Amino acid sequence: MKSFGRTLLAVSFLGVFGTIAQANDKVLRVYNWSDYIAPDTVRKFEDETGISVVYDVFDSNETLEARLLAGKSGYDIVVPSNSFLAKQIKAGVYQPLDKSKLPNWKNLNTTLLNNVAASDPGNAHAVPYMWGSIGIGFNPDKVRQALGADAPVNSWDLLFKPENAAKLKSCGISFLDSATEMLPLALHYLGYPVNSQDPQHLAKAQELFMKIRPSVAYFHSSKYISDLANGNLCVAVGYSGDVVQAKARAEEAGGMVKVEYSIPKEGAGSFYDMVAIPHDAEHVEAAHQFINFLLRPDIMAEITNNVGYSNANAAATPLVDEAIRNDPGSYPPEPVLATLYAIPDQPISFARVMTRDWTRVKLGK
Repeated sequence: MKSFGRTLLAVSFLGVFGTIAQANDKVLRVYNWSDYIAPDTVRKFEDETGISVVYDVFDSNETLEARLLAGKSGYDIVVPSNSFLAKQIKAGVYQPLDKSKLPNWKNLNTTLLNNVAASDPGNAHAVPYMWGSIGIGFNPDKVRQALGADAPVNSWDLLFKPENAAKLKSCGISFLDSATEMLPLALHYLGYPVNSQDPQHLAKAQELFMKIRPSVAYFHSSKYISDLANGNLCVAVGYSGDVVQAKARAEEAGGMVKVEYSIPKEGAGSFYDMVAIPHDAEHVEAAHQFINFLLRPDIMAEITNNVGYSNANAAATPLVDEAIRNDPGSYPPEPVLATLYAIPDQPISFARVMTRDWTRVKLGK
């Protein structure tokens, strides 16, 4: 990252203020998910624009939302999931995009734009970045060793049946640390609506997790990537692209550890991660430049090729590695797509209830 402050001491009093203003225009603060960009994306943007990027990461929507709702987040670009985006727009968290500054908008997939318009009417506040599903990442060798050749790796029974979870405990189980994604998963498995606010339904979802809690190693939304890759876990409920990353890392390490991804037959959650500009962003012009940069097909394809997630850029698809395009975990076939449900947009008050119940699950009491 370039530094501007130390150069100001040698200039005149009037020059100081002009230089500070120019320096501020050449800064961008980005807050994105961990492991969610190509290694050289930021450097390329800095080289092409002269804008210095401060790039920080988070690993849950709850973490991002707490920062945004507290006010003065300090960021110019953030990447919420669509279910959180909807209520954050209603709370006035984001400013509208100036699409005249986004000529590469034309590259976006119109079908996906229509899908996310349910969270952002008119696609006024955000750009779809990546999308994916929440399924099961697993080590086939260790799972079969624990449960036999008929292990139900294509079903949530693999984890939610206590007898299965108990047998998998020794090789390691993890879940995402996200109340708003994991509790709807339990609701769906139990046959309840994923957006149910019925206290009895939520109690049953909590009870389902409590039954298997003794067998769960941890709840975390990024640690499982490396642990799947190095064999420290045998099953992780995670994001599709993260499991693709884990598989790639395992192969790069010699292929001794096998990693596969399954979208369970009962269905799974799907999500869109969106790029947006907070209402109090200080570097709005630079933020639009960064978004337009991300919308370039070559840049977006490089990101997908590195992180394993499907992107929303139609013009980028031919540039995506064939192995990813043909991977049903990244690009599910139509029958599987039909089983996916959207992560529900819950009112803030009910989300707090879910967070409270999820904390009890993690504590095991």
